[in-house]
Amino acid sequence: MFPCVVILSLLGRLLDLYSIVVLVAVVSSWMGLSHDHPVSRFTRTLVDPLLTPIKKVLPAMGGLDFSPMVLLFGIQILRRFLFRF
Repeated sequence: MFPCVVILSLLGRLLDLYSIVVLVAVVSSWMGLSHDHPVSRFTRTLVDPLLTPIKKVLPAMGGLDFSPMVLLFGIQILRRFLFRF
């Protein structure tokens, strides 16, 4: 395989894995896990650096947080841009 193909394949898998981490963070927040829970700490460590700027840009929506949806949508756009060829 060409090195570019291997790198793109790895990047695709990492984007898929990160999407799963975002979904786990969302579900754990719905379940009301404490911020001290290991799963909550792990997902917040990985997801919060990208969610925080999105939350600053999005307007308040009556207590609903749409930033994970925007992040997942952005990941899908990135995937389509990278794998359009």
